[in-house]
Amino acid sequence: MASLISRPLGRLILTAALMFGASAFAADTPAAAPKASSFTPAQREEMKTLIRSYLLENPEVISEAVQALQAKEEKERADKQKKTLVSKNKELKESAEGTVIGNPKGDVTLVEFFDYNCGYCKSMFPAVMEMLKEDGKVRLVLKEFPILGPSSMTASKAALASVKQGKYSEFHVALMSYKGQLTDDTIMKIAKDTGLDMTKLQTDMKSDDVMKIVDKNHDLGRDLDINGTPWVLIGDTVAPGAIDKSRLKEMVAKARGKA
Repeated sequence: MASLISRPLGRLILTAALMFGASAFAADTPAAAPKASSFTPAQREEMKTLIRSYLLENPEVISEAVQALQAKEEKERADKQKKTLVSKNKELKESAEGTVIGNPKGDVTLVEFFDYNCGYCKSMFPAVMEMLKEDGKVRLVLKEFPILGPSSMTASKAALASVKQGKYSEFHVALMSYKGQLTDDTIMKIAKDTGLDMTKLQTDMKSDDVMKIVDKNHDLGRDLDINGTPWVLIGDTVAPGAIDKSRLKEMVAKARGKA
């Protein structure tokens, strides 16, 4: 059955519906009780019938409205992220935590938020390491971002504590190369095999400095709306999720071209 209501009129009705809803809400709210609705009871019932009829005959309008809302929210999220990337640029790229791998004076910085228990992070790990080996001018800043459970937190705290023994790079590679879910015992075994002083490591893991770094990274993740790992930033280009070496190289070339 063809609709008897045109689409422009339908949009007008939806607008009226929102106004009607707001008016009805105001009228039903105790604090607003003295303000009577601008619609008479008869008009309110007629409006309800008209809105219901239009939506039943044109259900796609609801989908369009949802899509428009999603697009608006995504744009707002992207705009907020861009502003945060600018305001937090130094904090993101000039790591003071000692978690830099590759050329510390490289002309391009790759920032990666990761979790040691993240399968996607581990699947991307070989590509990242190969690129660092092939391109000696890339600086990798690793952001410990444990979000996948207690053992992820243990691994990050151990990795950050290993910085004090000058073995972060080796320990990071060993943890990322491990196949399967990490446990606290496995993490400690990997640490021992890496040559770390276990007594010092376990003491340093309990330090406030280590937890402050984890908390700061979580705050950064929240500000950037990071809801999963891996999350990569190269130059001003963001890539959430695992990406292959060719994509990494494209992003590096793009960043280098803008430098």
